[in-house]
Amino acid sequence: MKPKSTFEKHLNLNVRGLPVSATLGINELSNLLQTQGRQVYKLGLGQSPFPVPVPVVEALQANAHQKDYLPVRGLPALQQAVADYYQRTQSLNFNPAHILVGPGSKELMFILQLVYYGDLVIPTPSWVSYAPQAHIIGRHVHWLPTHRDNRWLLTPEELEKLCRKDPSKPRIVILNYPNNPTGCSYTDSELKALAEVASAYQIIILSDEIYGELDFDGCHVSIARHYPEGTIISGGLSKWCGAGGWRLGTFAFPSTLDWLLEGMAVVSSETFTATSAPIQYAAVRAFKGGPLIENYLIQSRRVLQTLCTTACDQLREAGAIIAPPKGSFYIFPDFSPLRDNLAARGIQTSTEMCERILEETGVAFLPGSAFGRPQDELTARLALVDFDGAKALAGAERYSLTEPLPAEFIKSCCFKISEAIDKLCAWMREA
Repeated sequence: MKPKSTFEKHLNLNVRGLPVSATLGINELSNLLQTQGRQVYKLGLGQSPFPVPVPVVEALQANAHQKDYLPVRGLPALQQAVADYYQRTQSLNFNPAHILVGPGSKELMFILQLVYYGDLVIPTPSWVSYAPQAHIIGRHVHWLPTHRDNRWLLTPEELEKLCRKDPSKPRIVILNYPNNPTGCSYTDSELKALAEVASAYQIIILSDEIYGELDFDGCHVSIARHYPEGTIISGGLSKWCGAGGWRLGTFAFPSTLDWLLEGMAVVSSETFTATSAPIQYAAVRAFKGGPLIENYLIQSRRVLQTLCTTACDQLREAGAIIAPPKGSFYIFPDFSPLRDNLAARGIQTSTEMCERILEETGVAFLPGSAFGRPQDELTARLALVDFDGAKALAGAERYSLTEPLPAEFIKSCCFKISEAIDKLCAWMREA
């Protein structure tokens, strides 16, 4: 058997048959190579490059003294702020008592699967941790196919096809949009069509909208508008607020799923007890929004849209096929047009491709297989986050909102991303 490479080892540190999270693995490998003196462009871990907004930092500073255990479901003021946020941004009505706060949405997703008794249904490609969580708990996972020509999005037909086989089977379907790893998102009409199928079969939808505020046009729509009785909205501070390390996530439940909320609250009381008190108090300020935070979001979206659009244009010119992203900081190129040239270099799989690119260019990103795609598909996810977010926000402020950010903005404020894409495109042309 061929020994595993350093790249593969960091994606496959097995514990009871389960690999370490691929995103964390590639980040550890990137850090290791940097300590060895290598130039590495870190496009693996999807961590927001932007600083936490100043008003939210100030709120954390003002509440650093908060030391008491808070209610398991969350600080009442934060529950109210989250409910108000969904009313203000989505015209959705949630009872504040039906907001559950946890130490990251990832933890809440795990507890949801632990409490609920049905199968987990996941469109592929998907975030790397959905399926492993189900395997840890022992839940059955159904992968639903998507296609590049349909922007890697789940169709009502595919969902209907699965449900028809066993109409009464309990299921949770995870929808994530804007999507990790593709950056693609659903239109309102597409969400409505999916909601009709979900309602017909009484599916529970976990709508993972952690990137919702990073919709490039600022027009994110929740499927809960069309299927409020069966949708749980997952959110938090990690992506739009730049606070991944703060570890605060939220679930918003409809009253019809109060029984599921009750079960999760019980498990929460026996596991994490309560989310960090100072973080919850600061999160109240984040969810209240206001002019400073809205401007922060506008500039963040401008930067990310410019980065993603520029990178996609360059990679397409070099031979890749990419569905246009609509939000977040990810792109998901398909390198299959280069298949013959890559095969001539001994590259047959997406993992081999990413490994060779890392070795020869220093550009680190993840194969599509880490997100549930076939190894021979030659897809990959690039997280365009290796830049100084504070510098980029300040740079974007110098340009009028009525005009797109110019090419020189990327080269001056996001130069490592620019270099990484240039190196990747040069490698592709030499393939």
